[in-house]
Amino acid sequence: MSFSLYIAKRYLRSKSSNNAINFITYIAIIGVILGSASLFIVLSGFAGLKDFTLQFTSQVDPDLKAEAAQGKSFLLTDDEATKLQNLEDVASFSKIIEERVFLSSEDKNTLAIIKGVDEHFQDVVEIQSTIDHGNWLEQKSNQIVTGWGISNSLSLGLLNFTKPITVYVPKPGKGQITSTKNAFNSVKTLSVGVFYINETLNDSYIFAPIDLAKHLLNYEPNQISAIEFKLKNGVDETQAKAQIQNILGDKVVLKNRAQLNDALYKMLNTENLAVYLIFTLVLIIAFFNVIGSLIMMVLDKKQSLNTLFNIGATLKDIRKIFFYQGSLIGVVGGLIGLGLALVIIALQKTFSWVMITPTLAYPVTIKLENFFIVFITISVLGIIASKIASSRIATSLVKNI
Repeated sequence: MSFSLYIAKRYLRSKSSNNAINFITYIAIIGVILGSASLFIVLSGFAGLKDFTLQFTSQVDPDLKAEAAQGKSFLLTDDEATKLQNLEDVASFSKIIEERVFLSSEDKNTLAIIKGVDEHFQDVVEIQSTIDHGNWLEQKSNQIVTGWGISNSLSLGLLNFTKPITVYVPKPGKGQITSTKNAFNSVKTLSVGVFYINETLNDSYIFAPIDLAKHLLNYEPNQISAIEFKLKNGVDETQAKAQIQNILGDKVVLKNRAQLNDALYKMLNTENLAVYLIFTLVLIIAFFNVIGSLIMMVLDKKQSLNTLFNIGATLKDIRKIFFYQGSLIGVVGGLIGLGLALVIIALQKTFSWVMITPTLAYPVTIKLENFFIVFITISVLGIIASKIASSRIATSLVKNI
C-alpha cells in the first residue's frame, strides 16, 4: 500500500475536531450513496418496463420475418418451400398475406389491416395466449379474429350470424372508377374471437385464413406477402438468417424481432438514455459536495500536512492523498448505494410496494450491465471531482507552507 493511499484511508475513517466539517463530509457521502442508488433503481425500473412492453410484441412477432424487397408480395415456389422445411435451424414457418382493408358491419365502418395466416401460424407465435374471448379461426372458412379496438368500434359479437362483417379491398386496375360495385372485392366474414395484445394492434389488425386473403386480393396460389419463422432454441440467428436468405435470394428482406419493432426499441432506448443523463446530472451536483468536503478537509488538516512536509512528503504525495480520499468516497459510496438499491428492488419484486394498477406491480429487472454502468459512472465522476479538488488544494498549500 502506498503512503498516500494509507493516509487517505486514515483521513476517510477519522473524524474532524470541527463538527461542521464532519457534517459536510457526511452530506457528501450520503449524496453519493443516494445518487447511485437512485440511478440504479431508475435504470432497473426502465429495464423492467422495457421487458414488460416487449413481452406483448414477442407474442405476435416471429424470430425472423421475410418481407418482399420490392412491392407488396413475392412468389414462393414449391422447391423453395421444401428447402425451407428442411432447414435444421428453423422449427417452423408460416406464409402470410397482409393488406389494408375496409370493414363494414351494419351502419358502422372502420379501416384495418387483414393478416391472412396459414395453419402453421400458431406454431410460429403464441397467438393463442392473446385470445381474450372466443376461439382461434379455422382454415378453409370465412372466420376472422379481431382486435379489441376493432370489435368495440363495430360493436361486434361472437358467432353472430345475423350481423356479418363485410371486408372490402379495392380491385387492382387503372383509370376512373365508374361503379362502386366493380371497384372492390368483398367477402362476408364471421367473428369467432377477440384478441388483446396492445393498443396499436388491437385497433388495426384482424386475422383471417390465408385462402380468404388470397381471394380478396386476387393473389396467385403461391403469391404471399411475407414468411414468418420460428427458430429452434440455441440457434445462431445470423447463421439461420444467412441460410434463409440463400434460399429466397434478393426478392426478400429478412428482419429480426428488434428490426420489426425498430420504432418501439428506439423510443425505449431514447427514454432510457434521457433518464440516465438526467440522473447523472444529479450525481454531478452531488460530487460538488465531495469537492467542497475535500477543500474543507485540507483546511482542517493543515497542521498534520505541515508535519508530512517536514518528514519528506512531496506536493505530489499531498495531491495523491486527497485524490485517493475523494475517489474512495465515490467508490465506497457507490457500492453502498448499489447495495441499498438491490435491497429496495428485491423488496419491490417480493412485496410489490409500487403499483401501476391495483393488480399490476411496477416491473423491475436487475441487469448486470446496469450495475456496471452505475459503478463506472460513479467511479469516473469521483475521479474527476477528486482531480479537480486535489489540484486546487495543492496550489493553496504551496502558498501557505
